[in-house]
Amino acid sequence: MIAFLVDQNFNEHIVDGLTRRDATLEFFHVRDFDLATAPDPTLLEWAAARGLILLTHDGKTVPAFARTRVAAGLPMAGVFLVNDSMPVGQAIDELLVAASCLSPGECKDLIRYFPM
Repeated sequence: MIAFLVDQNFNEHIVDGLTRRDATLEFFHVRDFDLATAPDPTLLEWAAARGLILLTHDGKTVPAFARTRVAAGLPMAGVFLVNDSMPVGQAIDELLVAASCLSPGECKDLIRYFPM
């Protein structure tokens, strides 16, 4: 089962919708672990150590840090990058499909962009 680390500025309506549609999905919020202001490399490292996919809207900096991490041979559980202008319902639908069809192993070292 895929589990997520939710970035600080990620749309909570999406997380709420995902939780309502599939109560088995696990979400860990950066704010609950004093990571709200942590730099991206720290988030990626923390998520990797726990096998969590980073759920983010940050397309400006996260992909570069994720690619650098993978190129260095460091573990990365994956990144799901959701365009912040994507309609909430569409984001929920697409993330549910990805979460139900992909295994944690298939997400390893992967940056998945939404919309797909």
